[in-house]
Amino acid sequence: MVITTLADGITRTVGSVADTLTAPFSDQVIRLGVTGLSRAGKTVFITSLVANLLNRNRMPQFQAAASGRIQTAYLQPQPDDTVARFDYENHLAALTSSTPHWPEGTQRVSELRLSMKVQPSGLLSGLQGPRTVHLDIVDYPGEWLLDLSLLEKDFATWSAEVLTRVADRPKAQPFTAALGAIDPAQPFEEPQAQQLTAHFTNHLIAARDAGFSDCTPGRFLLPGDLEGSPVLTFTPLPPVEKAARKSMWREFERRFESYKRNVVRPFFRDHFSKIDRQIVLTDVLGGIHAGPKAVEDMRRSMSDILAAFRPGRNDVLTRLFQGRKIDKILFAATKADHLHHEQHPQLAAITQALVRDAKDRADFSGAQTQAMAIAALRTTTESTRTHQGRALGVVRGRLMGSDKQAAFYPGALPVDPAHLLGPARTGADSWLDVDYEIMGFAPAPLTLKPNEGPPHIRLDKAAQFLLGDLI
Repeated sequence: MVITTLADGITRTVGSVADTLTAPFSDQVIRLGVTGLSRAGKTVFITSLVANLLNRNRMPQFQAAASGRIQTAYLQPQPDDTVARFDYENHLAALTSSTPHWPEGTQRVSELRLSMKVQPSGLLSGLQGPRTVHLDIVDYPGEWLLDLSLLEKDFATWSAEVLTRVADRPKAQPFTAALGAIDPAQPFEEPQAQQLTAHFTNHLIAARDAGFSDCTPGRFLLPGDLEGSPVLTFTPLPPVEKAARKSMWREFERRFESYKRNVVRPFFRDHFSKIDRQIVLTDVLGGIHAGPKAVEDMRRSMSDILAAFRPGRNDVLTRLFQGRKIDKILFAATKADHLHHEQHPQLAAITQALVRDAKDRADFSGAQTQAMAIAALRTTTESTRTHQGRALGVVRGRLMGSDKQAAFYPGALPVDPAHLLGPARTGADSWLDVDYEIMGFAPAPLTLKPNEGPPHIRLDKAAQFLLGDLI
């Protein structure tokens, strides 16, 4: 394991050295990682970002676009032939058709290259011609994100953590009952392992659907070609003193280490280790609706995710001797269009508080971080309703699965995030004084003028933070 880790580190460093030495003689390349947990809106974010970089009239806060320095932008083949291309055209068609609908979510790693001709700025800009900047956008399945935290854990530690929290989650009883009926110290039997894994996987799916974030191992939810393989046939087990070599405990321990070695580590090495800038999308409103335990689970998950990103300053010496690091990280609470703009500051503050532990580590290592509330595609309009003598800011949009329009008020988010994070940290079962609701809105039909991308909320501000200093 130590040799493998060293080899991975050497490979990343050699690749970074090559990038650094060839950079002055080639076009600039920025690798933007788009990650997030399930239902955070990664596919819609990438589609809208690309559409608004190709048609820039809705990007006033993205300075390179607003100033006209981006002369043209175009899609071209990505440099990595072994990674699936992000299906931008079909996703955009889904959002902009006469009967718009949400595109399919992320099922695998995909990539898209957007190239821009950019006029340099500064004192000597008039003496220089436009340069080419390639933006490589890499999309990662949210279900796989938290697997990165497994690299630092052994089977016993992971088992203890999962079994501690499993009782508070949906559909835990069939798994815990099946687990209680077996003796992990007894000889391993494959049919028994498969049955136990099926119960565990059903529990993970139910927990994800209920708004919980940490549902590792992530490939159990999106197995792909690995479905049914031994590397996806194990579960957490209670501790066993001096387990025999052919026991279930020893075999599950071996498969857990194989999962880290053959699934998680290559994913980290081939994709995460090459990122320059990172956006982490979170469905904070969905977590709040799910309750305090889901919010606390989201807070811990964000901390675990950021621990794997190796944030820090990405200057030449750092890349040459330590490998590439992420030097800007944006934490974005999506679906801001489900709130009246009066509540956007509260949503941003709650997001910042949720990732405070991870943000402090990133800031300490030299990375710049920021939290904001965004909507990559605006699906609602705002209005005001009077309720019990009080004016409420509401949003109106088309409901999922119908043509019906509905006005929606989700509840008043607290100005002080501690009013949410306090009950979450103490394990409260519900919010004491208010119920937070969510609504499923469908995309609204669009009529776009020339050089207009889809309507959004703060997508241009997000682009300025992530890319503005490099373009």
